[in-house]
Amino acid sequence: MDSEIKEEIPVHEEFILCCGIETQVLKCGPWTDLINDQIANRPKLLIFIIPGNPGFSAFYVPFAKALYSSTKRRFPVWVISHAGHALAPKDKKILTTSDDPNAQEIKDICGLRGQVEHKLAFLRTHVPKEMKLVVIGHSIGCYFSLQVLKRAPELPVIRSFLLFPTIERMSESPKGKLATPLLCWFRYAFYVPGYLLLKPWPEKIKSLVIRMLLRRMNLQSELSFLNLLEPFCLINAAYLGSQEMMEVVKRDNETIKEHLSKLTFYYGTIDAWCPKEYYEDMKKDFPEGDIRLFKLH
Repeated sequence: MDSEIKEEIPVHEEFILCCGIETQVLKCGPWTDLINDQIANRPKLLIFIIPGNPGFSAFYVPFAKALYSSTKRRFPVWVISHAGHALAPKDKKILTTSDDPNAQEIKDICGLRGQVEHKLAFLRTHVPKEMKLVVIGHSIGCYFSLQVLKRAPELPVIRSFLLFPTIERMSESPKGKLATPLLCWFRYAFYVPGYLLLKPWPEKIKSLVIRMLLRRMNLQSELSFLNLLEPFCLINAAYLGSQEMMEVVKRDNETIKEHLSKLTFYYGTIDAWCPKEYYEDMKKDFPEGDIRLFKLH
């Protein structure tokens, strides 16, 4: 199955201008322009993946391919990068949409609230209004997924899967206790050294380092991971992380309760961002919800 997925499912990569900022969108399936496709040729549903932080779409390619294959290739699977977490290569065309009602720049688009606006603007501009949506969030992408349900009730989201959801008490989690001082207080100290160290590197050196990192992480991809060593992207990821620590505190029980029938939560037994205690609290507060514990080995 793995070799079949890797060899037979091409991934279409686009860089678009969404809310005035470069955005990478990866698309599994032959449907690359749902708005302009003839209605008869459109699929009935789009699976839309919102990543964690850093929001590098390429990390999710194996997952997207597996989803596309498991649905018997009937539905497109798209992955969107976070605003400010992707820069197009010099030889890559950046697509624009003339009728984008949200073409104006959003204030603080790389922050927590701006990222929500960024996802909403994309869905409203690039997905037909009548197309059903399955939204899959990972980590902080789960927070964004809940915000999509809360702030855009007109979008036809029929299901949302929240994978290892960082939707509450982030700074109190085991990793949060370590990350909070680094992201909120000391991140500025890394900006100048990061630029001085990484910016002058030739692309060949960056590619070599990234290949070594991916090998250690047991990841393979036909797409570029150069944004992993791009100071602009790393700084924006750290900035988003600082806001996560400060603002993702109280779980949005009201939104969860309103949309509970559409939600499936997956927690991990050894996830240091949302520990098992958070899963137990969710089960206690929403006993009728589809809340699952995934045993990681």
